[in-house]
Formats: sequence, structure tokens, C-alpha cells
Amino acid sequence: MPNPTTTVTSTWSTTADLPIPGSLAGQHDGPALLPDGTVLVAGGGDATSAALARAARYDPTAGHWKATGAMHAARRLHSVTVLADGGVLVAGGTSAGSQFPPSALATAEVYAPTTGTWTGTDDLQVARWDHSAVALPDGSVLVAGGTAVRSGQSVRALASVERWDPTTGKWTSVAPMTDARTGHPAVLLDNGHVLVVGGSVPTGRDSAADLAFCELYDPATDTWTPTGNMTVARAGHRAVAVSPTSVLVTGGRPPGRGGDGTFDPFSRATAELYNQGTGAWTAVAAMPAGRQLHRAVTLVGGRVLLVGGTDGGANAVGYASAIEYDPIANIWTEVGGLAAGRWSFGAVALTDHTVLVTGGIGRAGLAAAGAPELTAGTEIFTAGPDTP
Repeated sequence: MPNPTTTVTSTWSTTADLPIPGSLAGQHDGPALLPDGTVLVAGGGDATSAALARAARYDPTAGHWKATGAMHAARRLHSVTVLADGGVLVAGGTSAGSQFPPSALATAEVYAPTTGTWTGTDDLQVARWDHSAVALPDGSVLVAGGTAVRSGQSVRALASVERWDPTTGKWTSVAPMTDARTGHPAVLLDNGHVLVVGGSVPTGRDSAADLAFCELYDPATDTWTPTGNMTVARAGHRAVAVSPTSVLVTGGRPPGRGGDGTFDPFSRATAELYNQGTGAWTAVAAMPAGRQLHRAVTLVGGRVLLVGGTDGGANAVGYASAIEYDPIANIWTEVGGLAAGRWSFGAVALTDHTVLVTGGIGRAGLAAAGAPELTAGTEIFTAGPDTP
């Protein structure tokens, strides 16, 4: 597909820095918008990839962050889920840094916004990291897949799924996915089904096979059903709803070596749209350039803001670019750039329809001349008057 683009004037403004910088590299570990309009960031990784227990809360009215109660366990690649009562459930993750294999966490805890404290809840049935987590319409939380340590010095993707009941605080194993996967996004559809999209399966210490396979979970019947495959396999991508019945997927890490002997070292620039009615994926306009480990946020009217990312996690500099997708016109619009490029960061839409971006990695490897450089910088996106 072609990648038509236009340019409009939107603004980025800097605000107070996070008290402690950190990276958020998972699909479901991003900032949580609380009922009072404040934003909670919990956990993540430091410059050595060691997990953090820190938690901080941003007040958009005052324009500042304030440290809040630290979690009981340091964790990264965990899940962060806002509950129906306004609390926040964090589950799983890993406490490890660069050592291999890392250790998986089974612990879970709940944040109470009114007191700023964390309370432990029932442990996961299976310790895992880089899993998906979705709040279901009945108030329960569905956790699926992720990575676990296999006996010996290796890791494996999980097909197992569990559901947390807020009334009992207990996790219960439910039907497993058709296929194991990790690092995958999951999106709740308007019919109450959950769509899981792509991800990967580890094939060695530093290798993995990316997936195009997608499936749907029906909470009413506790069943998983295969749905249409994406046009290409993806990991390091993003998936967000653009309507109650459609989901946009963007980017992903480089395809690497192909079966025909070719090698593609660049992150994917392609995007595609899922139709709930047909279960099919359709390629849409490609982004101006490829990116992975970016963030995608749905805006008013179903438009999607894509921010930051990188072309690779080693010897790289984070992107400052931001683009916006209009699903009706099938056009990407350049909307101005961040003051500080980054990947593996957090992003969330605020109640006034602006978007908060915070933390992440600015550069790594040779580009950083040493340890990865984290940023504590926080920026606010405001759509321009001529945004479609």
C-alpha cells in the first residue's frame, strides 16, 4: 500500500520529569489513567534492565509527578490493568536484569489510589512475563501467554491463560490459547471478546519466531477460536482499537532473514486493520518509516497517534517523530516531534484528550557510548486545529 502523508501543526510541551527514569518495554506495562484524571506509572527497567519497584503519579492540573507507594516487588515486563473500582492490578513480570535466564514472578498486587498503597493479592497460577492483560466487562482480568523459564537454561512461550476475580482476589486457570505466544498485544472488542495479535515464540537464547496467527477469547464460553492471520508476522508491534469492531496494528521488529536468502534489517513500516465482522486483516497505508517498540494511542474519532520507537534495540537512537492515522481517509499525518526521542516508554490519553508520553530509552549501544541512556522526560501532545 502507498503511504500518503500530510503535515499539520500540533504541539508538544514538556512538563515535569519522572522522579526516577525507567523503560517500559512490555505491551501492557504502560501508564494507567486513574478515575480522578491522574496517571500512575509503576515498575519498569533501569539502565541495566534491572527491575524497579518505584511508582509515581502525575497530576495534569498541577503539571507535576509525585512519588507514591512503591510496589512490594520490583518488576518489569509485567502487566498494569485499571480495575472497575479505580484500583490498579499489577501482575507477574521479571525482577531480573541482563542475566539469563531471568526469573519469572508469580506475585500480583493492587494499588489503591485513595491511600497510595499496594496490597498483595493471590499469586498467578503460572509465573510469567511479557504477557497480555485485559479488563473484561464483568470486572475480572484476563492474563494470557507470556514467557516462563523452562527447566535448565532456556525459556519458553506460554499458551496458558488465567482470570483474576476482584471479588475473591483469586486467579483461576481458564482455557489455554490455541498457540503459545509472548510479547503480544490484546484488545477488548465491543462484543466482549478479546483479540490477541501476533507476538513471538522463543527459539533460542537470542532468537525467536514471530507470529502472524491471531485468536479470539470468548469469556462467556471460555473458548479460544482462531481468527484471520495478519498479512505478515509481527513482534514489537502495537495494536489499538479504532472503532468498537476494528483494530489497527502497526510496525514491528525487522523480519531478518527470509526463506529465500534475503535479509531485511529494518523495522516494519506496514500497518493493517482487523475487521471483527469478517475476521480478516486488510493492509492499509504504510507508515512513512518503520518502527518498533513505539506506542499507539487512540484519539477522538478513532484516529491513532503513533509516537517514538526505534529501528532496532541495539546501537540505536530513539525516534522523536510522531504521526497520526486517519482510518477514514487512510492517511498518515506528520504531527510534530518529541523534544526527546525514545523507545520502550509509556503513553496514555488524558481526560482532556491530550496524550502524555514519559520515560523510555533515548539511545543504546554505540549510540550511547556505554549503558543505555534513559530519559525521565515527560511531554504532552495537543492536537492542532487543522488535525483531520
